[in-house]
Amino acid sequence: MAKKPASSVTTAPAAKSTSQAPIVSSAHLVSPRSSEMSEFEFGLIVAGNAFHRWITHCMSAAGLKDLTPLDVLVLHHVTHRARNKRLADICFIMNVEDTHLINYALKKLQNLGVVESSKNGKDVTYSSTETGRGFVVRYREIRESCLIDALNADDGLNRDIGELARLLRLLSGIYDQAARSAASL
Repeated sequence: MAKKPASSVTTAPAAKSTSQAPIVSSAHLVSPRSSEMSEFEFGLIVAGNAFHRWITHCMSAAGLKDLTPLDVLVLHHVTHRARNKRLADICFIMNVEDTHLINYALKKLQNLGVVESSKNGKDVTYSSTETGRGFVVRYREIRESCLIDALNADDGLNRDIGELARLLRLLSGIYDQAARSAASL
């Protein structure tokens, strides 16, 4: 048996052969080592846009119209656990680097009377008003009837959803690390 020359190049294995080609948004980025990642990213784009459309329509049906997806998410987060939150905390939990985006949403929500601010020493904190909490309660009712009822999840599907949530948290950390690496190039 002949030895391979030291300079020979090993090629990456071909992408997995399936009966159906992967559905990707950027075929030029598909890696032979993981076409599944491109498929996942396309699914994430489509799901993210559908989620954003859903939350704005749900909040509009609850009576609070003309909000952006970020406005809706900020209102939900400010209402979460009925505790006052600082701008930095909101940005950290929501994984948003640009504090101006969150600050703009907070100002818009304050002008609508659904969020209020208060000073606690040097800190400014935000909380939802009674009106804001009312919209969130109505949102929850609509979510229950339009989304949860349509999902009709059983124990198995709920386990799968929980596993998917765990995987998304894991991947968010990997994407964050990759972003830091890319920023240092």
